[in-house]
Amino acid sequence: MNKLYPDAAAALAGVLEDGMTIASGGFGLCGLPERLLDAIRDSGVTGLTFASNNAGIDGEGIGKLLRTRQVKKMIASYVGENKEFERQYLAGELEVEFCPQGTLAERMRAGGAGIPGFYTKTGVGTLVAEGKEVKSFPDRDGVDEDYILERGIMADLAVVKAWKADVTGNLVFRKTARNFNLPAATCGKVCVVEVEEIVPAGSLDPDGIHLPGVYVQRMIVGAPYDKRIEFRTVRERAAA
Repeated sequence: MNKLYPDAAAALAGVLEDGMTIASGGFGLCGLPERLLDAIRDSGVTGLTFASNNAGIDGEGIGKLLRTRQVKKMIASYVGENKEFERQYLAGELEVEFCPQGTLAERMRAGGAGIPGFYTKTGVGTLVAEGKEVKSFPDRDGVDEDYILERGIMADLAVVKAWKADVTGNLVFRKTARNFNLPAATCGKVCVVEVEEIVPAGSLDPDGIHLPGVYVQRMIVGAPYDKRIEFRTVRERAAA
């Protein structure tokens, strides 16, 4: 099975539709599936729900789709650094489901494992718990404690960024760019990946593979990439 496509538009052909749920990897600007997000924007699909740690920043990542009003709902854990996100939310134009970061990662992992839901103490007694089932379980000392039910995320599509892949779709993520890319990849009905480099089958160390190719349906080579920095901090050089 040939999983390699010539470009992002070709890799997403026949997959995109209005109103779908998309799980996206990335953390800030680290590990963003830039080429795939651009292709989603250019396709013109609307009413999208995105599950992602955050929405990039203004004009980058999912922020590009916010500017074109293609996103209906965000399921995210960090909602700062994006003025358009803030404006749309405060104006009632964007639905936001705030989710603690660890809970969001576990919701993606659970969805990818076919687990429809799980109980967690995170968020008990806060706004996060509103409208969710609460159940008590005894701790190690036999004292009952409240937990809330969180639903696994089962997305229609996953878009992720990896460092290397072999031709069968086995993936290696580079350092912190692994972030949400791995759990996002597993929870999509279809997983489309952009990578920096494709290598022959068998050339990757089996112990170094982060995501098996069984999860990957389509791939593109997205390189070269610009290494963007969210906040550049500089200081004046001290006098000699």
